[in-house]
Amino acid sequence: MNRPLIHVFRFIAFVLIQVFVLNQIELGWGILPMICPLVIFLLPVELETSMLMLIAFVMGVCVDSLSNTFGLHTSSLVLFAYLRPWVFKRFAPREDYELNKETNLFTMGTNWFVTTFGTLILIHHLWFFLFELADLSEIGFLIQKVLLSVIVSFLLCVGLQIIFVKKPKER
Repeated sequence: MNRPLIHVFRFIAFVLIQVFVLNQIELGWGILPMICPLVIFLLPVELETSMLMLIAFVMGVCVDSLSNTFGLHTSSLVLFAYLRPWVFKRFAPREDYELNKETNLFTMGTNWFVTTFGTLILIHHLWFFLFELADLSEIGFLIQKVLLSVIVSFLLCVGLQIIFVKKPKER
């Protein structure tokens, strides 16, 4: 299957899974697993920031309109897309990125994935829950929701990659 078709399929599948499965699961302690940031993360490195933000905006609007979250997903995904090139540049490998290579757990390595995706998903979740609560008097609950949701979302995204992302062939 060609690369653009894979990204379109991921986009649709992840929106549907987020809205109809993950948003319906009540894990307790304020945990909300989110997998949509992974779609933005797995897009090609050479995509312009404006295109990343447009894709994130469309994805966020789709999730928000089906979840009644009033722009929370849209704003946090657009922020994720806006910061992705900066984080990628900050944690770039010495040999830089191969433009046609997907940036996933297997092609870039565990350390790179943990630092880049971990940083971006932490910012994404912090933004999402900060605006969801809109009350800094509940800072303890905010920190709890962010940290627990980041851990669950991160592990879920790693699991999705292990199951669905094609591992590169060994040479």
